Amino acid sequence: MDPRVQWHPLPNLPKSPSVNTNDSHAKKKNFKEVFQTELNNATKLVFTKHAKNRMESRGISIDDNKWIEIENKVVEARKKGIKESVVITEDATLLINAQTHTIITALNRNEAKSQIFSNINGTILID
Repeated sequence: MDPRVQWHPLPNLPKSPSVNTNDSHAKKKNFKEVFQTELNNATKLVFTKHAKNRMESRGISIDDNKWIEIENKVVEARKKGIKESVVITEDATLLINAQTHTIITALNRNEAKSQIFSNINGTILID
């Protein structure tokens, strides 16, 4: 070894991550599971423009506690496989897509007495 060259040890470098296809597959599965769990736990109802207009034009108002109850029942209905539901409260009747948590339309409770609702596979009654 040449005496003019001084030897310096290399600093501790971080180890490079090893690529393991099993780990990457597990991460994809975990993401899918997490995404599905989050999707299942989504509780906020959204309004179509039509439903929002209907509620405003008909003067339908639902208090916050009732909305929470409706949201919880829609989540429960979805877990039971219900896709389209009619939600009947004391003051209003709502058609809701339970899969997307979307309020499709709204009627006053009195208007709903003489209506026929089709393509519904679940009904939620809330006092």
